[in-house]
Amino acid sequence: MTTPLSHFIAGTSRPSSGGDTLPDLNPSDTRDVVAEVPVGTPADAAAAVAAAAEALPAWRGLSGPARAEFLYRWAAAIDARAEEMAQALAREVGKPIGEARGEVGRCIVILRYYAGDAVRAIGEVVPAGVAGALQFTLREPLGVVALITPWNFPVAIPLWKAAPALAFGNTVVLKPSEQSPMMALMLAETAQAAGLPPGVFNVLLGTGPAVGEALLRADEVRGISFTGSASVGAKVAAIAAARNVRYQTEMGGKNVVIVMPDADLDLAAKLTAAGAMRYAGQKCTATSRAIVASEVEGAFLDRIRDQVKGFSLGPVTDPAAAIGPVISAASRDRIWSTLAAAEGEVVCGGSETTGVVFKNGFFVTPTVVRGVDPDAPLAQDEIFGPVLAVLGADGLDESIALANRSRYGLSASLFTRDIGAALRYIHRIDVGLVRVNGDTTGVDPHAPFGGMKGSSSGSREQGSAAREFYTETKTVQVNPV
Repeated sequence: MTTPLSHFIAGTSRPSSGGDTLPDLNPSDTRDVVAEVPVGTPADAAAAVAAAAEALPAWRGLSGPARAEFLYRWAAAIDARAEEMAQALAREVGKPIGEARGEVGRCIVILRYYAGDAVRAIGEVVPAGVAGALQFTLREPLGVVALITPWNFPVAIPLWKAAPALAFGNTVVLKPSEQSPMMALMLAETAQAAGLPPGVFNVLLGTGPAVGEALLRADEVRGISFTGSASVGAKVAAIAAARNVRYQTEMGGKNVVIVMPDADLDLAAKLTAAGAMRYAGQKCTATSRAIVASEVEGAFLDRIRDQVKGFSLGPVTDPAAAIGPVISAASRDRIWSTLAAAEGEVVCGGSETTGVVFKNGFFVTPTVVRGVDPDAPLAQDEIFGPVLAVLGADGLDESIALANRSRYGLSASLFTRDIGAALRYIHRIDVGLVRVNGDTTGVDPHAPFGGMKGSSSGSREQGSAAREFYTETKTVQVNPV
């Protein structure tokens, strides 16, 4: 029997006050129970928030350079355990080991970036209406912030929220997905190794109904950052708005590439296939739709087919595997039912996996479908699997109209050699992350991240936008006597 995990509260492991648990399964091989996850209770949430509130005055009272030093040490602690963390990440969420290593490496970059941000300018001098007066602005931390994060980037997303929050003087309660608790606890272990004071960074385990809502409703929580589904994001926004606390919600996308007749088809096919299929299509910015000029659709699909066939599907223990499992049986079954109901021509894939290596995991064959109705679920719903819907179009205007025909607006890319077409697209596409001749996936940690429409509450994460979210402005005027 696997021992249930414990919360990390006030710098120490704390068993859950309730006895219910959930199994944390390796999606590559469900015979491997990674851990037993406590469901958690409102009392656990209250304890985590109380620890963060108690630690807040001393933490916010530190100088920026002092907080920066803690973040640099945290980066070093992760670097020292990078391979161990990557292997654990691959096992817990089914991310191919190469991408798992990349995610851990990104964590180090994130922490170093925000360590530098902790010592950058935090206000400006403003002319005063009183002669001889000094008027200026300061940026003050919000206080205790709650971070609710998904399983698909179980260390990078928590850190791109926690690192700026801590750099600017807030304290944190992290509620990770119940499908990736081990990685959150490894972050806590490395934070502790870096010497972060008790209560500055806390990890609360459990489900949304059991502990998430209690965390969001705690009086001491003054900021909420959420990444997850649109349905849960709407609930988070409603709770935060009712309490008049700052919030941001990032809620997925139906990301698109547009391929014009003059595009470099080899490049377009290579990046589209990688964006759609790697990590089994489970990135928030994964390419889900391709809108292709009618005159090059056949040539593009030939190249896509070759690219997809070149990817190896396999368990994360196989270093050659480019595509691993999806996260759960429910996810796998939902993807297959969506494909079964879809109309259109299957270009490649479309059949269930066979073979002993796939027997105990949640594997989905990479699939490309052409001739998809623009209003069908395959073209409108976030599949979160290795599936690409291909739609034909005539001209740039029709392509952009089809691309914008979505309730989401996270990421898009246009493949073309025409600078005029690229400029028109940049201004008319309704997404937050706009690419030309690039992948829809990924973003630099120093660049703002977020979407439009149903993809986001409108705020941005990372880069300079993080300071805007995790601090509030105080205007100060000092008058002469």
